[in-house]
Amino acid sequence: MMSSSDYRIDIEPLSLEDGGGFLAVVPELPGCMSDGETEAEAFSNAQEAIIDWIAHAASKGQKPPKPMRRYYALG
Repeated sequence: MMSSSDYRIDIEPLSLEDGGGFLAVVPELPGCMSDGETEAEAFSNAQEAIIDWIAHAASKGQKPPKPMRRYYALG
């Protein structure tokens, strides 16, 4: 079973014109995003958004996309 920690979350700062704080986007789940005043808050909110996204897809009989494989470079 997939969990919210299986999906990549991209976090970037928001401009002051956009209210400041941070935007968290889950590229593997279309439209899944959240924000927060800190990076940690944006990350936590994005994990909740992933859970909601998956639950909504399941309620419509849809399977969420499988998380993409992660590759790590050491060195």
